[in-house]
Amino acid sequence: MTTYTIYPLLTAVNETDQGFLTYLRGYGRRLWAPIFAFLVTDGRHHLLIDTGVEEFYVPDKVLKDLGVRPRSLLEHLASIGLKPEDIKIIIHTHLHHEHCENDALFPQAKIFIQKEEWEFCQNPHPLDHRYLPELLEGLDLQLLSGDEEILPGLQVIKTPGHTPGGQSVLIKTTKGLAVITGFCVSKANFPPTGPPVPPGIHLDAIQAFESCQRVKEIADILIPIRELNLPPKIPA
Repeated sequence: MTTYTIYPLLTAVNETDQGFLTYLRGYGRRLWAPIFAFLVTDGRHHLLIDTGVEEFYVPDKVLKDLGVRPRSLLEHLASIGLKPEDIKIIIHTHLHHEHCENDALFPQAKIFIQKEEWEFCQNPHPLDHRYLPELLEGLDLQLLSGDEEILPGLQVIKTPGHTPGGQSVLIKTTKGLAVITGFCVSKANFPPTGPPVPPGIHLDAIQAFESCQRVKEIADILIPIRELNLPPKIPA
């Protein structure tokens, strides 16, 4: 059975409001949220889930206080012994710009996104200003319609709400099924008891709640993409 290892690659942190992550909770509380790309590998295939941001300034004091050190995506890959040409597949959780600013570094990669997400990206609602379709111009887009297997042991499921065509990534590991959320949440969205809390930024709160519930139910290892305190390797 094919199993994978996941490496969260921190490309930046940005200051935001807790209420942007947790619907109707924590408004007014400021925090620093991570912007990750995720390297997923079985030793033969190397793929990225999102590509993070190209450049983002954060004061050194903030990074010291947080105990983190963002790096460029290429620096991260080089530290693992990989070059851009080693990445043949990119899967996007969704297309808000901070998840796809480095796509152009991988012109050889097939980029898997939901068709509905790509259509919305090209003509977004005025209330959602986070889309920059030019980031994907000329790249090899693979448009999906719902749940689909990408490789043995790795599939996407459509999890809308935060965006129209968000997709979460299901990854078989030696410790069970890992799920990278297709929407911006942290551990605070998944309390140990009671229902999940949908993301504070969403197009449809009910869909967002149901997507949270779906990934919570199926994951052995849940990986919220805006959780700062992720281990450097999953499974550890």
